[in-house]
Amino acid sequence: MEKKRGRPRDENVRAAIHRAARDLLVEHGYGRLTIDGIARRAGVGRQTVYRWWHTKADVVLEAIGAQADLEIPADDLATFLRATFTVAPEYVPVLSGLMAEAQLDPGFAARFRTDFLDRRRATLTTLVRRELPAADPELAADLVFGTLWYLVLTRPDRLGPEYAEWLLARLDVSPP
Repeated sequence: MEKKRGRPRDENVRAAIHRAARDLLVEHGYGRLTIDGIARRAGVGRQTVYRWWHTKADVVLEAIGAQADLEIPADDLATFLRATFTVAPEYVPVLSGLMAEAQLDPGFAARFRTDFLDRRRATLTTLVRRELPAADPELAADLVFGTLWYLVLTRPDRLGPEYAEWLLARLDVSPP
């Protein structure tokens, strides 16, 4: 077995970089986010960030994906939807900024779709297939994420767990 070259990643440093990226996104948005700012906030050198990620988009997508995995359990459909719509209001500035960037930068759009949007969608469609075998998982994902993104981008003040309940009823899932 061939040994990997270089120093192994320190998971504490990785977590600090993720936290710094998320905090700066919330405070200033994607457009004003820089690798220098992330490094300063995380207390690491710029070269440490660049050693592990090539662009700020790569840092951001990994950071928000990891956070979504932590905050939105995928144990069952009801839990997933409730958690998604409960935590979304906190991340409106981040999500709307990332979606705006995706409209302007085709390279970022592809990474955003693959590394974040498609991962969340795959989780939802898996849960729908498992819990609602008669339902169309793609249509369910369109209903859920269409509603989520519409609210994030146009009516963030209406985001909240009540939409999860509304969607669960539309998907014909009885809350536990």
